[in-house]
Parts: sequence; C-alpha cells; structure tokens
Amino acid sequence: MPSALRQDLHAARSRDPAARTVLEVALTYPGVHALWAYRATHWLWTHHFKLAARWGSSIARLFTGVEIHPGATLGVGIFIDHAMGVVIGETADVGNDVTIYQGVTLGGTSLERGKRHPTIGNRVTIGAGAKILGPITVGEGSRIGANAVVVGSVPPDSVVVGIPGRIISRTKPRPDTTHQDIDDVLMPDLVGLSLQSLANRVDGLETLAGTQREERHVRPPESGIWSGEDFSI
Repeated sequence: MPSALRQDLHAARSRDPAARTVLEVALTYPGVHALWAYRATHWLWTHHFKLAARWGSSIARLFTGVEIHPGATLGVGIFIDHAMGVVIGETADVGNDVTIYQGVTLGGTSLERGKRHPTIGNRVTIGAGAKILGPITVGEGSRIGANAVVVGSVPPDSVVVGIPGRIISRTKPRPDTTHQDIDDVLMPDLVGLSLQSLANRVDGLETLAGTQREERHVRPPESGIWSGEDFSI
C-alpha cells in the first residue's frame, strides 16, 4: 500500500501543471485524499470488515466529494483532477495511470448482483462529466470526451464523444501525456465539421444555380476548429 500511495501522489504532481510541490499535493488535493481513503477502506473490505469499510468511504465522501465504493478495484498512478462529483461503483475496475476529471460516473445499469460496472484500461483519460455505464470495457489508451455517455465497449486507443458515445477515429497518434501540445489533444468538433459539410453543399447548389453569394454567414475554417466569429447572429 505505501508504494501505491506514493504513486498516486506523484501522478497528481506530474499531471497537474498547477501543482508546485509534492507537499502541496499531499495537503490540498481532495482527489489524492479520496484515493488514499479508498486504499484504506479497500483493505478493510477485502479483509471482511465490510461495515467499517463502507463507513470509512462515507466519511471520505463528506470530506472529498468523491464516492469510491471500497469493493471497486483501482490500479496505481490514478489522478482524479478537481475531484468533486466523481462516483466509482462497487464492481468497477480501473487500470493504472488513468486520469479522471470532475463529475465522472463509473456506474451500473442493472440491479442484478455481479459485475455491473465498467472496466477501464490503462492510461485512459475520462473527461469532465462523462458517464461510463454498465459492465463494458474501455480499452487502454482511450480518451472519453467531456459529458459523453458511454454504454458500449470501446476498443483500445479510441476517442469517444457525444450522447450516446460514438467512437471517432484519431487523426494523430495518441499524445504523450507528459509533453502535450494543444494541437495534439484537441478532439474533433463534430458540430463544426457538420456545419462545414453543410456550408460546402450549399455552396455547390448555389454554384449550380448561378446565385453564389460573395459572403457566407458561416465560414468553415480549414483547420476544422471553429471560433465564435464564425457565426453571425
């Protein structure tokens, strides 16, 4: 357990650019505190002190805003950023070096006993507000977009966005999370790409009709990333 505690601490220190020192992380990061409390209550759970384990996890939730069932299985090097509102169910399995942002739920879709929560592979990143539901598997190296609702298994190295979650292909290799460039981690803008496709079709129709206008109300950018001035309201 001491080794796991140290790895949780250093995961937060290395992945959060706002973290200045290891001591600051140890004293002020509720995500780290929630993981440490989980490791203690999980030990109690596996040694048949289940009531004490549930009581301890309830106390940890009051202080951290994170609810991790002591029966869940979590790997090492996990980073829960901002922490508030994270819920991890009893039969969830979370691999190593996983990054979880606020408001994430690893929940169940059944009232039956047995495996009913998701399995998260190594090095997965789960965006803020995402919900991963049911006994499904998210393959290692995948990225789940903010507020996505995932109810089906995800292959390794995938990107999932939307409600319900849809798998979209990567246009670039999986980024190095230790030295990220912003252009490498931006997820495709599905709404923007749809508007770009629609604008191109309208241009084609106007060209055929001989009525192509000088200006558009929507100007699709070549990069596929849309900004506020692209829309006139």
